[in-house]
Amino acid sequence: MTNSALKPTLDKDLEKVSQLQGATKNLSRTFVAPGLSFLFLLVAMGIASIYFSGTLGTGVVIASAGVGAYLALNIGANDVANNVGPAVGSQALSITGALLIAAIFESAGALIAGGDVVGTISKGIIDPATVSNSGVFVRVMLGALISSALWVNLATWIGAPVSTTHAVVGGVMGAGIAAAGYTSVNWATMGSIAASWVISPVLGGLIAAAFLFFIKTFIIYQKDKIAAARRWVPVLIAIMTGAFTAYLSVKGLKKVVSISLFQASVLGIVAFVTTWLLVRPLIRHQSEGLENRNQSLRKLFRIPLICSAALLSFAHGANDVANAIGPLAAIVHTISAGEVAAKVSIPLWVMTIGAFGISFGLLLFGPKLIRMVGQQITKLNPMRAYCVALSAAITVIVASGLGLPVSSTHIAVGAVFGVGFFREWYTQSSKRRMRYVQLETGRTTYSRRAETHRRPKLVRRSHFMTIVAAWVITVPAAAGLSALIFAGLTALSTGQ
Repeated sequence: MTNSALKPTLDKDLEKVSQLQGATKNLSRTFVAPGLSFLFLLVAMGIASIYFSGTLGTGVVIASAGVGAYLALNIGANDVANNVGPAVGSQALSITGALLIAAIFESAGALIAGGDVVGTISKGIIDPATVSNSGVFVRVMLGALISSALWVNLATWIGAPVSTTHAVVGGVMGAGIAAAGYTSVNWATMGSIAASWVISPVLGGLIAAAFLFFIKTFIIYQKDKIAAARRWVPVLIAIMTGAFTAYLSVKGLKKVVSISLFQASVLGIVAFVTTWLLVRPLIRHQSEGLENRNQSLRKLFRIPLICSAALLSFAHGANDVANAIGPLAAIVHTISAGEVAAKVSIPLWVMTIGAFGISFGLLLFGPKLIRMVGQQITKLNPMRAYCVALSAAITVIVASGLGLPVSSTHIAVGAVFGVGFFREWYTQSSKRRMRYVQLETGRTTYSRRAETHRRPKLVRRSHFMTIVAAWVITVPAAAGLSALIFAGLTALSTGQ
């Protein structure tokens, strides 16, 4: 047999071996993230055993530390996507850059500004007097931890960004009802939380749409885009700086230093003026030589978007980590002190588990939800992503001033929806856009032909319905699951 006859067979065999090796490599990768996650859980439990070695209830604390670490991993996989997703979707950041920035600033926010005191009953959801027994209280908190972790994990798997704080609140409520009945729940507080399901995304969407309308009106659909950008981009960047200064003052640094809303507003105004004065010459220099087209405008928003992703991550770490690990801190305090307290200190080792767990969860599992928020709901460019990031900061400030509880997750995703739905309306209905297109293309019949076309769909309805459904059922689902887990833990403790 000649070599020419052997070659095709040899090539096919080598190709099969190569495909087998590739499949084996891909399969091994799928086990890396779960393996590293399991290792982190063991480390967290090991840390807990060191601090509670020989103490009564050590086993419960160790198990709770493992569950707390599991919840932190799921927060990183799900909740953090809202902070960096728009920057990734607009291609201002690569997925790798976004992961690194978010991991660093989430951890920094948790450890620097995360605070050392949290409410153990998750913002007054359950009356402490109804669960004064330390054993019952520990089971309520453990049930809340387990149920919220499982629910956020499920939401991540189906690709729905949900509020971790709502999951924890639902978990505490469900276990509290199972322990002490419906009268133990502060239903007024629960009503305000339920209202935030609507307030957060709607307010975020409206603010994002308003800024996108401003950008389209005063920059994009102007004859000289570069001149318009030189005039307005410094103002927009200054608004972002002022908003984030006030945002971090009110929310992100509240555990480090107490700042009133008025003081935060003054700081925001000072930051606005300072930024505007500094950015004007920079934008003028950066815009020199740029062509008079939309692609050129995108370059001017890249740096502000990167900064916004970092600041949103820092604020999220400062606010949400403590809420998520609050039940773990409550368990640690109750077992060590033998009493139920309305507020407890968060030990450094507990905060560290939360901070690093979020970072690891983001690095190992975060890309799925980051792509969902940034790319799959609607198409984002730097200007649209800027509107989303700015909306997140402003909405929290407005809600804080009105005393309304809001979810950063719902705000950010609602802003993405707002941008997409606004573009649908604007593309079809804006007379300014029609006049601009007619002027640029000479198509005088554009408006009449546009009216005969079906309204464009720029938001994926399937994702919209999935996410909204996940939002609506987060609290009741976490509550029901937590009640079942509490019953199981109670049966186990009674059996012993």
